[in-house]
Amino acid sequence: MKPFVSHMDRALGQARAAAARGEVPVGAVLLDPKGQVVAEAGNRTRELSDPTAHAEMLVIRAACAALGSERLIGHALYVTLEPCAMCAAAIAAARIPRLYYAASDPKSGGVAQGARVFSHAQSHHVPDIYDGIGGVEAEMLLRDFFRDKRR
Repeated sequence: MKPFVSHMDRALGQARAAAARGEVPVGAVLLDPKGQVVAEAGNRTRELSDPTAHAEMLVIRAACAALGSERLIGHALYVTLEPCAMCAAAIAAARIPRLYYAASDPKSGGVAQGARVFSHAQSHHVPDIYDGIGGVEAEMLLRDFFRDKRR
C-alpha cells in the first residue's frame, strides 16, 4: 500500500495565485487513481464572469473533458475551502470517491455546514471526506484576502 501524500500544498498554491488575480483565494487539485495530477485551478469567477467558475468546478470540467467522461471514478480532489452546495453536487455527480478540504466554511459550505449535500437521499454518491489538512494556512489566506478588501 502506498503511503498517503497530501497535495494540499499544490491547492494552496492555486489559492494564492487566485488571490493575486483578485479572486477569492480557493484552489483545487484533482488526482487520477495513480496519484497523478490531472487538473489544478484557482477560482476564476471574476475573470471569466462566471459564477460557477469555482476552483472545484474548473478541475472537474477539465478532467472530465480530458477523459471524455462525466465520471471521475478513483480520483481524489483537494480543495482549500469546504465546497459550497453547487460544488458538492458536482463532486457527487462526478462520483469522486475522496474529498480533502482544508478550511471549513460556516457561511457557504455545503459539506459539513449549510446544505450538507452528501447527507441527503438525493445525493447519488457520497465521497470519503477528510477535512482540516492545511486548514490553518487556508484560513489565513482567506482572512488576509478579505481584510485587505475591506481596507
